[in-house]
Amino acid sequence: MNIGRPAASCRALALLACCALQAAAVRAADIPLFEDDSLLEIELKGPLSSIIDDRSEREERPFVLVLDAVEWNVQVRLRGHSRSRREVCIFPPLRLRFENAAGLFEGQKKLKLVTHCQNSDRGDAEVMEEYAAYRLFNLLSQVSFRVRPLRITYTDTDGRLSARARQRFGFVIEPAKQLERRSGGSLLELSGVSLAALDPDQAALVYVFQYLIGNTDWSLVTSTGKEYCCHNGLLLGIDGRVHYVPYDFDLAGLVNTRYAKPHSSLRLRSVRIRRYRGFCTEPETLLAAIRSVSKQEDAALDIMRTAPALSEKDRAKGIDYLSRFFEKARDENRLLVEFDRKCLDPRTGK
Repeated sequence: MNIGRPAASCRALALLACCALQAAAVRAADIPLFEDDSLLEIELKGPLSSIIDDRSEREERPFVLVLDAVEWNVQVRLRGHSRSRREVCIFPPLRLRFENAAGLFEGQKKLKLVTHCQNSDRGDAEVMEEYAAYRLFNLLSQVSFRVRPLRITYTDTDGRLSARARQRFGFVIEPAKQLERRSGGSLLELSGVSLAALDPDQAALVYVFQYLIGNTDWSLVTSTGKEYCCHNGLLLGIDGRVHYVPYDFDLAGLVNTRYAKPHSSLRLRSVRIRRYRGFCTEPETLLAAIRSVSKQEDAALDIMRTAPALSEKDRAKGIDYLSRFFEKARDENRLLVEFDRKCLDPRTGK
């Protein structure tokens, strides 16, 4: 008469697991900051010149973030390791740390703030073009970093910030832990990843997306001097497969920052020249990815049309750059041949 008990127990365990997944989904959905992509007008008040002056330090300093007359106390410090950006950019990228934030920033602890490089309209355009690149990948995959655009008024309590830096554009990036919860996956720290371990559909979308935006500053191998894979990408385990999630697009041809240069090994004159950098993979999988990207042509061009801070010239240049990919992708077989010729050996990454 006890035959039914194991089945009942299994059903109970399955129900608990389902409830846990639903709770995690609710917690991710309850975080409001990245549920909208409208422009936020914020003020960031604090000793900004002290942070900019101490570029070798990572010391946090107290700031106040103001939005719609509501204030949040935040700790702010420098972030980022890009030597090229440090050498060229006037303004550094920042990290914001919240404590028990409520309202729009509820659920946030540490946020990466992507800032302008130069105190100029072109500096604003570059950061918003990188924002657009994140939005483009959002079109293709839910397993992607969400972003929120900002117009930031910087109030320097040191009183030394250039007037040209006092109101600029930027954006914040969804933290990895929130992406982990939202996707139902788990963050992975691996020294390397094989083609067999990768989710084939996500990987192929990444390959085509990076080609779309003209980005060669990424790879599926571990960077020199780094312990874990991969360069400018995060690894998530979902349903037994490894998902590569790309980030950092400031060196992409779509953005074309003043410090962007192709790696010398690629022998490219400019980052505006596209080069396929994906693993050699099944043509059917790659063709499906090309078609998935091509289906988003109108939405992709709309992102460039509506991105904040772009001049008509910058907007037209971005639309033209993307349109040239979509025109090329209409000849699917020709594009597949190009990808096959330039694809990387999964065993060596070369």
